[in-house]
Amino acid sequence: MATAEPRIPLRGALCRLLLTLAVFSFACEGCEKVTFNIPSELEADKIVGRVNLKECLRSADLIQSGDPDFRVLDDGSVYTASNVVLSDENRSFTIWLSDTKTQTQKKIKVLLEHQKKVLRKRDTKEAILRRSKRRWAPIPCSMQENSLGPFPLFLQQVQSDAAQNYTIFYSISGRGVDQEPLNLFFIEKDTGNLYCTRPVDREEYDIFDLIAYASTADGYSADLPLPLPIRVEDENDNHPIFTEAIYNFEIPESSRVGTTVGVVCATDRDEPDTMHTRLKYSILEQTPRSPGIFAVHPSTGVITITSHYLDRESVEKYSLIMKVQDMDGQFFGLMSTSTCMITVKDSNDNAPTFKQNTYEASVEENAYNVEILRIPVEDKDLINTANWRANFTILKGNENGHFKISTDKETNEGVLWVVKPLNYEENHQVILEIGANNEAPFTRDVALRVATMNRALVTVHVRDQDEGPECSPAAQYVRIKENSALGSKVNGYKAYDPETRSSNGLRYKKLHDPKGWITVNEISGSITTSKILDREAMTPRNDLYNITVLAIDQDGRSCTGTLVVNIEDMNDNPPEILQSYLTVCKPKMKYTDISAVDPDEPIHGAPFYFSLANTSPEMNRIWTLTKVNDTAARLSYQKNAEFQEYSVPITVKDREGQSTTKTLRINLCDCTHPSQCLAARRSAGVILGKWAILAILLGIALLFSVLLTLVCGVVGAKKKKGFPEDLAQQNLIISNTEAPGDDKVCSGNGFMTQTVNNSGQGFCGTMGSGVKNGGQETIEMVKGGHQTLESCRGTGHHHTLDSCRGGPAEVDNCRYTYSEWHNFTQPRLGEDSIRGHTG
Repeated sequence: MATAEPRIPLRGALCRLLLTLAVFSFACEGCEKVTFNIPSELEADKIVGRVNLKECLRSADLIQSGDPDFRVLDDGSVYTASNVVLSDENRSFTIWLSDTKTQTQKKIKVLLEHQKKVLRKRDTKEAILRRSKRRWAPIPCSMQENSLGPFPLFLQQVQSDAAQNYTIFYSISGRGVDQEPLNLFFIEKDTGNLYCTRPVDREEYDIFDLIAYASTADGYSADLPLPLPIRVEDENDNHPIFTEAIYNFEIPESSRVGTTVGVVCATDRDEPDTMHTRLKYSILEQTPRSPGIFAVHPSTGVITITSHYLDRESVEKYSLIMKVQDMDGQFFGLMSTSTCMITVKDSNDNAPTFKQNTYEASVEENAYNVEILRIPVEDKDLINTANWRANFTILKGNENGHFKISTDKETNEGVLWVVKPLNYEENHQVILEIGANNEAPFTRDVALRVATMNRALVTVHVRDQDEGPECSPAAQYVRIKENSALGSKVNGYKAYDPETRSSNGLRYKKLHDPKGWITVNEISGSITTSKILDREAMTPRNDLYNITVLAIDQDGRSCTGTLVVNIEDMNDNPPEILQSYLTVCKPKMKYTDISAVDPDEPIHGAPFYFSLANTSPEMNRIWTLTKVNDTAARLSYQKNAEFQEYSVPITVKDREGQSTTKTLRINLCDCTHPSQCLAARRSAGVILGKWAILAILLGIALLFSVLLTLVCGVVGAKKKKGFPEDLAQQNLIISNTEAPGDDKVCSGNGFMTQTVNNSGQGFCGTMGSGVKNGGQETIEMVKGGHQTLESCRGTGHHHTLDSCRGGPAEVDNCRYTYSEWHNFTQPRLGEDSIRGHTG
C-alpha cells in the first residue's frame, strides 16, 4: 500500500471521474470519431482516454499519433507526451493505424473538448470533495514457485483512495489473466483482493506484469492504471545437468603435472546468481583407482594432471565419474553425474632394446646383395607407430662399405645385408657394432635417461671359396716411348690366384685394343708393340692408352683388368703456323700477327722462333718479323711497299730445333677494313667466272661441230663414192700434250678435209691416233693402221693439207686446232681458279 496523499477538493475528484467516464463512453465509436473531455491543463504522462483499436483495425502492427504532444499505447490508451494547455477552442489530432503486411491503413479522429461535467457526490452533505492522500501505487508482490496452496492463494489487496468517498470497482489485465497462462490470477471486484489459482513454475514464468484498474460504478476511472508486477520466488527444484553424458579426452603420456586434460561443464535452470545455481565439481571415482592422477577445479570444471605416473604402457585409458552439485556443493544440494573417458596417447618414452648383446652370422666370400642376419628388438611403445619402429645403424666395422642394415616394417627387425663382396684371404671375420633408435625422437625425460642408444655386436664369419683369378689392381700401368721400334717388349698385365697368391698357370688374352698397337703374350702377359705408337694420333689426345686384358685359369674362370700404357712423348712434330692467307689494310694496319701450335708436349714445344725463310733481298727489305710472345710473331711491312699480294715464306722452330716452313699469302690492300678487299676479290672472281663459263661453252660447241662434220662427211661420201670398209674401225684420240705451232691434218685416202665453220660440211672419215708434232697435239686419220695423216706445217697462219697420194690440196683458213683452243682457254681458266681460291 502506498503512503497517504493530501486531500483534494471534491470538484477535482469529480472532474477526474467525469474524464474517465468520457473515455469509456466514446471508446466504442471505432474509426469514426472519438471525443475526450479534458481539463484546460494536463501534465506530461497523464492519461487522456482509451480508444478501441481492435474494432478499427485488428491486424494493426504500427500505431502513430498525428500530434507529438500525445502518445498512444498498444492497448489504445492515450497519454500526454508533454505538458498540454488547451485554449478556448477545441483541439483535435489523428491516430494512424497501419498493417505493414497487407499495406492497410486506417485513421481515428480524436477531438479534445473542455471539461464541463462534474462527478455526482456520494454524500450530499458536502458540496466539494477535499483532496486526501492517495494509496493507489505499485505494491511489491511475490509468490513462491511450486506453492502447495491452498488455492486460490491470496497474494495482496489493491485499494484506491477514492474508495473512501466513492464506490470503486477493481479489475486486472495482462499475462496470467487475459493472456497465457489464462485465469492464473483474479481480483475481487469490490475488495481488490488478488488471488492465484494454481502453482507456478519459475523456470517457465519468472514474473507477471499485471495492470490494475479502479473505476466507478458508471465506468469512470478514479485513478490511472496501476502496474502490478508479481515476481515468482525461485525454489531449488532443478538438478544441474552436464552438457554431455560422456566426455572423451586425450592426453600424451609425457605430459607434465598441471597439464590440462579437458573441461567439463554443467547447467542449472534455477535462478542465476543464487545458491540454487552455484555449482561445484568433483571426481567421484577413477578407474583404475590407483594411483590418483587427475583433479578437477571445483568451480571451473577444468581437469588437470596431478601425478608423474601417467604411463600408456601401464594404463592406456582412464574412466572418471564426475559429480556436479548446486548449493555450492552442500549436502542438501541437488546433484548429477557424468562419465569422462581419458585416453593416454603414446609418446616415445621407451627406447628399442636388443634381445641379445651379441649375434653371429656367416657368408661366403665374393657373395653380395644377400641377407645374412635378422636382429630383433623390443619396444613397449605403440605398435606400428613412429615411436615403435626402429632405425638401425652400423656404428663400427663397416668402414669399407661391405654391409648395410635396414628395417623390416612388419616385424621391426634389423635386416643385415652384404652389399659388397668380402675376401676370405683378406679377412676371415668382421665384427660390426649395431645401434638402434626410433623414427620419432625421444621425449625430453627419456633423452636424459638414455644418454646413448642401445647397441649389440655382430660377428660375421667369411667362408672360404675356391675362386678364379683375381685382377688386382684392376688398372695396371706401363710406360713406352713414343715411336718405339716395332717389336719392343714391355712387362704387361699380371693377375694372380687368390689361393696361392701366384700367377703361375694363368693365360692372358687381349680383349680390346683401340688402335691395334699392342700384342699380349698368352703365357706371361707381357706386351709387344705391333705398330709405331703415335701419341698425337690418339683421340682424344692423351698420354694414356688403355688395353683390356682377360686372365683365365686352368678351370676356365677369368677376370678382367685394364693395362694402361703411358706413352712418353717424343719431339716428333714441328710447330705449325695457323694462318695461310692474310689481308693487311695499308696504311691503317702497320702489321699483322701470326701464331703457331705444336701437338707435342709443352716440354717439346714453345717458345717458338719465327724467321723469314730463303727470301730475296727485296722480300727482306719489305717484310720484317718481331717476337710477340712464345707462340706468336708480328709481320710488319715498309711504308714504300706496293699494293699487291705477296708470298712470304716463314720458318718456325720449337725449343729443340724442330722446324717447318710455310708460305703465307699476304694481300697488302688499300682499304680501311680487310672485309673490303675480300668483297672486291669476290666481285672480280664473278667476272672472270663468266669468261671461264664462255670458254667452256665454246669448247662444247667446237666438239659438237667436229662430230657434226664427221656425220655429214660420211653421208656425203656414200653418195659420191664408197669408203673402204675398214674406215669404220678408225678411232678419235686426243693426247694431253702441248707445244708451240699449229696442227694440220691430211686425208689418208686422197680426200681433202672440209673447213670447220658454221656453214661447212663435217669431216668425213674416222679419226685415228694423235701424232706429236713438235710437242703439239694433232688430229690424224688412220686407216687400218696402214695409211696415216701426217702433220703438214705451213708458214705464218696459213695452213695447207697435202695429199699423201698426190691429190689436190686446199688452204684451210677457217678451222681452229686444238692447240689454238687450248692456248685461248687455259690462261683464263687458271686465272679464274686463282681468284676462286683467294676469294
